Amino acid sequence: MGLRIEIFLLFISIQFLVATAETNALDLAALEALKDAWTNIPPNWGGLDPCGSSWVGIQCKNSRITSIILPSMGLSGQLTGDIAQLSELQMLDLSYNNGLTGPLIPSIGSLTKLTYLALVGCGFSGPIPDTIGSLQQLSYLDLNSNSFSGSIPPSIGNLSNVYWLDLWNNSLSGNIPVSSGTTPGLDMLVNAKHFHFGNNQLSGAIPSSLFSSSMTLIHVIFENNQLNGSIPSTLALVQTLEVVRLDGNSLTGSVPSQFSNLTNVNVLYLSNNQLSGPFPNLSTMNYLDYVDLSNNTFDASIFPSWLSNLPSLTTIVMENTRLYGLLPSALFNLPQLQTVSLSNNQLNGTLDVRSSYGNQLELVDLQNNSISDFIFAERVGTTVEFILVGNPACTGTGGTNTYCAIPPSNSSSYSTPPNNCIRHMCSSNEVSSPNCRCAYPYTGTLIFRAPSFSDLGNSTIYTTLESSLMDCFQSNQLPVDSVSLSSPTKNTDNNLLISLEVFPYGQDRFNRTGISGIAFVFSNHTFKSPDTYGPYSFRAYDYFEEGNKSSNRGVITGAAVGCSVVLLLALLAGFYAFRQKRRAEKAARVNNPFASWNPNTTSGGVPLLQGTKCFSYDELKKYTNNFAEANRIGSGGYGKVYRGTLPNGQLVAIKRAQRGSLQGGLEFKTEIELLSRVHHKNVVGLTGFCFERTEEMLVYEYIANGTVHESLSGKTGIRLDWMRRLRIALGAARGLQYLHELANPPIIHRDIKSSNILLDESLNAKVSDFGLSKPMGDAEKSHISTQVKGTMGYMDPEYYMTQQLTEKSDVYSFGVVLLELVTARQPIEKGKYIVREVRQRMKRDQVLYSLDEILDPVILAPTPKGLEQFVDLAMRCVEEEGAQRPAMGAVVKEIENVMQIAGLNPNADSTSTSATHEGDGKGYNHPYTDDSLFVSYSGTFPLISN
Repeated sequence: MGLRIEIFLLFISIQFLVATAETNALDLAALEALKDAWTNIPPNWGGLDPCGSSWVGIQCKNSRITSIILPSMGLSGQLTGDIAQLSELQMLDLSYNNGLTGPLIPSIGSLTKLTYLALVGCGFSGPIPDTIGSLQQLSYLDLNSNSFSGSIPPSIGNLSNVYWLDLWNNSLSGNIPVSSGTTPGLDMLVNAKHFHFGNNQLSGAIPSSLFSSSMTLIHVIFENNQLNGSIPSTLALVQTLEVVRLDGNSLTGSVPSQFSNLTNVNVLYLSNNQLSGPFPNLSTMNYLDYVDLSNNTFDASIFPSWLSNLPSLTTIVMENTRLYGLLPSALFNLPQLQTVSLSNNQLNGTLDVRSSYGNQLELVDLQNNSISDFIFAERVGTTVEFILVGNPACTGTGGTNTYCAIPPSNSSSYSTPPNNCIRHMCSSNEVSSPNCRCAYPYTGTLIFRAPSFSDLGNSTIYTTLESSLMDCFQSNQLPVDSVSLSSPTKNTDNNLLISLEVFPYGQDRFNRTGISGIAFVFSNHTFKSPDTYGPYSFRAYDYFEEGNKSSNRGVITGAAVGCSVVLLLALLAGFYAFRQKRRAEKAARVNNPFASWNPNTTSGGVPLLQGTKCFSYDELKKYTNNFAEANRIGSGGYGKVYRGTLPNGQLVAIKRAQRGSLQGGLEFKTEIELLSRVHHKNVVGLTGFCFERTEEMLVYEYIANGTVHESLSGKTGIRLDWMRRLRIALGAARGLQYLHELANPPIIHRDIKSSNILLDESLNAKVSDFGLSKPMGDAEKSHISTQVKGTMGYMDPEYYMTQQLTEKSDVYSFGVVLLELVTARQPIEKGKYIVREVRQRMKRDQVLYSLDEILDPVILAPTPKGLEQFVDLAMRCVEEEGAQRPAMGAVVKEIENVMQIAGLNPNADSTSTSATHEGDGKGYNHPYTDDSLFVSYSGTFPLISN
């Protein structure tokens, strides 16, 4: 009797599951096949309905599986051809599952809607299939740290949307493919920002046709291969380059003289090759931080005096490069210099370091030269290590000096200190976090491939990294309590390795959803490391013990139910078909918050989002106390803005559109699409949105200290001295650089102005208001032809005349903001245009360029250091021709240099809290109260001449 009841209940449950299933039948079959091929699958993968049951890592739209995000799940097995059935799949991330082995199956090329493919740190082997070139929508391809072999498929050149191409740390061989006739090649990837091919076995010459002036590469990382021949001079055509690593190959010939054109490069490795000819002249690389030319056979050359004129240098490594002559004392005056390594050369004479030297100088290694004497004036509070072993200065009595011994290797014992608490003794395998809570952390190693510093003992650089990590986790709403860094060290490949522990919030261990979210932050580079660290990879350690799916009772039950479904499918087919239509309607209504979006308005098509939280109308009504007038913090042409409090205590600003506003609908669509996929500490964060009951609402992080415009006008009561203005300029520039260079696709803001730059509690600048912004698509590689929109006084005159919008249009507007920061004047005030006023008054041969009459008196006491350089930068930004303006990456570097002149550390945090600001700050308007935040000029006006 009991058995019959169980069978009856099983039969009823099957009918219910089939009738209410939300997953497409073909997608379900494909996922079931993958589940059968893998072990240690997530526990909740036992149900029959991945979309309806919210399987870990599975995302759906209208019953179709669109994303499989399963990094660091401890999966084992192989990727089977069944995945090709997932025809709507857009994102696939299986990173950090080193138990996934075997080949990358050719049928991967059938996933033609795939935009994102990350298989970092797995165990895949064999060739990369040529069919990968069929993924025409792919923009992100990261296969680093596997065991792929064979050649790089030329078909990758067909991936015209790719901006991130990372094949680092595999066993790839053969030549770097370039196009020829009808055969594609990597030279066709003009939208790519990253070529990461290091740590492989690539051979042959670097093709000269690989590079062109139409490319926008930031990183060219080819280190530790078997490349030969000369360095192509065409590499110098890519003037956007910031990191060049060609070390550890067999390159020959001279360094091209055109290298002097690479003025944005900050890290350059050419070491351990067979380069010859004259010693390269890098005197124009004013942003160069780290240079390593060691172990080449250049012509014997006197030590280059131009090195003393590169203001950003932190590290000079030129071992065994046939340099001779005296070391100039001026070299050690460079303000950022940390390490000078010149061993195994023919440097001679007296090493004189009695004059002033930079505060950051740590190591001077001159082993095995011909230095006869050494004079050093030690300064209180500084410690500089000199190594002169193998020099005449160490013979006789000099041999007893400390500088005549070889010290321990360069490493650091840094470990994140406790946060004002005492760490506990924890049970087995648990670790005490910086907040002194015992838990099981998610661990791994951050591998930085081109850091721009060499001083591993400076704790400030690690606290900056810790802060950046926490900001990223919190902005992505991940359950992270704290992070801990330890054991920073350089390996033999000159990569910086730092151990990382990530601790859970409110519990002793992460669940699979939490781990997947954290790992995804690293695999898709949502986490942007501080500029000084450069590009990175992450090596994760297993967090979940591998299980045996065949011993799992729930999985066995699921398999039995699956078999029963097959037997009964014929009987239920009619009923299933009847329910299919209702299922689709329900999916559109429940899973798609934009089901009622009207694409026939000027708002355009349905917004395309990336993981932004959808709030219901009732939720936002509750968080604002029924949109109470007391919570209204602003209003404008777009609508009203309310302060709200989320259940976790987070303050938010909720921008509620006026009903029926077409301008609001377009701005809503633009902002939600752009802000849902950009995450940077200098860009205002989008917490979520609501599209319900004819309501359009955007939910932002709450910004406490108003706009830059309000602070400059005195409305906030915050006194912006010169130092604070420099930090604000740097923060806004970094936010804009992120939009131009790291967002995918790049974003042109189109309305940069002081009222669209917000200040948080610590006076960190955040770029805001993306209602007029434009992404740079495939067909818009150099410009976007669009109707002229913007704000009077900030608009690029070239854009106004040609209607061709470029990234340099934002640079012009930012230049106007820089002039506002030094004058506290509006761009157009009493009929006078600030750009023209400064240009007419400037006298470069006089103090403060003779601008003291129009400068803001607040910054004149004491005399602001670096102001002339700051004004020079602003005026370069507002050149009439866009081609004459610097890129935002160069603007960031220039502001950092000005800050160093002013005695500031560009990487230090701003004021810790608004409570430390001068002025009481009472009675000022919230940033959202300014109508200009919502209403921007659209139309025509007479162009104001510069």
